[in-house]
Amino acid sequence: MKTFEQVLEELGEGAEPALLVANGFSQAWNPDVFNYANLLEKADFGASNEVLRGLFNHFQTYDFEKVMHQLLGAEAVAMAYGADETVTQKIATDQQVLKDTLIATIGATHPSRPSDVTSAQFIVARTFLARFTKVFSLNYDLLLYWARNQELPPAGFSSDDGFRAGRRWAPDEANQNVFFLHGGLHLYDTGEEIKKLAYKGSGDSIIDQVRDNLAEGRFPLFVSEPTADKKKARIERNPYLSYCYRELAELDSVLVVFGHSVHENDKHIFDQIRRSGVSRVYVSLYGDENTPANARTKANAQSFLAKAGRVIDFFSAESTAAW
Repeated sequence: MKTFEQVLEELGEGAEPALLVANGFSQAWNPDVFNYANLLEKADFGASNEVLRGLFNHFQTYDFEKVMHQLLGAEAVAMAYGADETVTQKIATDQQVLKDTLIATIGATHPSRPSDVTSAQFIVARTFLARFTKVFSLNYDLLLYWARNQELPPAGFSSDDGFRAGRRWAPDEANQNVFFLHGGLHLYDTGEEIKKLAYKGSGDSIIDQVRDNLAEGRFPLFVSEPTADKKKARIERNPYLSYCYRELAELDSVLVVFGHSVHENDKHIFDQIRRSGVSRVYVSLYGDENTPANARTKANAQSFLAKAGRVIDFFSAESTAAW
């Protein structure tokens, strides 16, 4: 399996690769924080706690999306068999409870301030990110946002998330090169415009503001639907998300995928990449490339991303430091 440096050497001088990061990028900073097991441990499902935790135990999973899939299936079956309307409604309600709890728990467990990340870690992350002309993220957390905004090496590292004066999003095809495909904790939709949270200088960090908003029932711009079709529908209803989604299909060089298992839950993302003019896709694999999980990742990458004239290849995630 190739190393990351071998990928860069293979591309040669003048290459302008783009990057797609997923949860593995955040887990590279702290695997104990950014994983479903930790989120489930901290989650409070309120009145639905016993039922929902029972489902997680029954299906032997920590995966919120997997349980959401089961709830969707249960709702469809209940409706088809004419189950009592109160049962069907309870299943539908618990789907929303699961989604809202996921968002709230991420807000509650997320590191509070950029100072929780060392300067040395930020420099490593910024050095990694600086190798790419465009960065697409599927993560909800603030790590990428924080890394972009640090006044640290490397010199010349530049990124533009499309937000202008007043922290309002104003699309600029010439400059925007950072795209949060599934939203993020720092983004919110006022109903009239898309804005982002920023440190106010009054002591309230972004995550403090997120927690205050959640306490008042205001949720961040956040795609947590359980299936690719539902995620796509959510994306298409929002101008910021749909813009980022379209930009993914406009890629025409090389794409590096880091920290994603190429699971079918994000097939809408891979459909866009497949439509693009990308000539090479490099997908990171964590650990032994012959494990069942990595074999599935490789098979999905070939199935979801391959098309005539395109090269699909793999490299070791551990061969480069992301933090």
